[in-house]
Amino acid sequence: MRQMTNPSSSARPGASLALDTVRAQGAKRSPPLLRVRRSSGDVRGALLLIAPLAAFMLVFFLVPVVMLMSRAVWDPVVTIAFPQTAQALGSWNGEGLPRPDAFSAAAADIVAADLAGTLGEAAARLNQDMPGMRQLLLRTRSHLDGAADDDGTPGADDKARQRDEQAVETELVAFDGRWGDAATWQVLANDVQPLTLVYLLRALDHERTPDGAIVPLPRDEGVYLSILGRTFWISAVVTVLVTLLGYPLSYWLTQLPKRRQRAVLMAVLIPFWTSILVRIAAWMVVLPRAGLVNRLATSLHLIGTPLELLYDRTGVIISMVHILIPFMVLPLFAVMSGIPSSYQRAAISLGSHPFEAFWRVYAPQTAPGVAAGALLVFISALGYYVAPALLGGAGDQMLSYYIAYYTNTTINWGLAAALSVLLLAATALLFMVYRMVAARRPVASVEA
Repeated sequence: MRQMTNPSSSARPGASLALDTVRAQGAKRSPPLLRVRRSSGDVRGALLLIAPLAAFMLVFFLVPVVMLMSRAVWDPVVTIAFPQTAQALGSWNGEGLPRPDAFSAAAADIVAADLAGTLGEAAARLNQDMPGMRQLLLRTRSHLDGAADDDGTPGADDKARQRDEQAVETELVAFDGRWGDAATWQVLANDVQPLTLVYLLRALDHERTPDGAIVPLPRDEGVYLSILGRTFWISAVVTVLVTLLGYPLSYWLTQLPKRRQRAVLMAVLIPFWTSILVRIAAWMVVLPRAGLVNRLATSLHLIGTPLELLYDRTGVIISMVHILIPFMVLPLFAVMSGIPSSYQRAAISLGSHPFEAFWRVYAPQTAPGVAAGALLVFISALGYYVAPALLGGAGDQMLSYYIAYYTNTTINWGLAAALSVLLLAATALLFMVYRMVAARRPVASVEA
């Protein structure tokens, strides 16, 4: 009698049969894992070898980063300038006006801070929380000088300490009515505490009112969350474009003979070794309306009028894609080089279409390389500063531009640190999501 066969097994596509073949070959090739017990001497030797690098990273990387990040929540500027005021306001509940000794302490601290050279910085810090505070403190300092001169005393510092507390309160309120406003003292009471959330709240487009409530900033003032969204959007677009360009390039590299493969890899790496400033300067020559790209496109009748590529987001994305392609090609090439070409040939020989064999047999095995390259490109793009600053317009700047601006131009270390914390936290959150998604994904199709 003729033996009956299972129709479903004979109709299986070639790609599925190839997958079974790949699993069987992988199982045959994989040797049993052997556990090797390392001696304690090996561990100590390894620790000694990495100790110089660990010490270097600790001293010159981790410590400066932690010190910078701490400025986001630690600002002792006002505390240093107003120590007596901080002590006098320690028992104040924030309602009404403080006791008269707080007025006398504030007057003495204003004079002492001016003599010590810390009044200007403290006044600028207070002015961030309540506009007009800097003017109030500087005018009060001039008034105290004038009052000391009218009394014939040689200096305002000793005079301020000798005045009657009630008289000082009356004099300050009469000089400027803002001293009689509880909001002024609430700002002072908040800022004399070195631990503060002002910078972090501002980085999140929020602020704290003088009475301590946290409210969103007005729409025209709250800009940092939208800048963070712009940063992530540009980085995501660059990552997608780099992946689309780097994947076929890496696949083509693996198909080349060894000699041509080394030459093409060298061509990919030479721009990688070139300074970023040099490459961006080259794009500033190529991208203008009268540059090479527009002239070539116009001569080929591809466009009627020159395109705006410089000082535009398009130019920023083009330059970032050019700079970051090696970060995608190198990990992808490393993964693709380890995939035997016999897998695809087996699928095709068993009746699979070449594209199906590529998509179902080859592509899943390259997923680790794609994920590693995309993560490298995306995280690198998040911190880009030079390309948007030189090739982009005002609406194309990323968060790193403002971190550099507050660090180098306005010398606002607290806000620069808060924006750095915001960018680091967003990147860490994205990395955690990536790890969770990667943990739920099967390791590889051929090992299923």
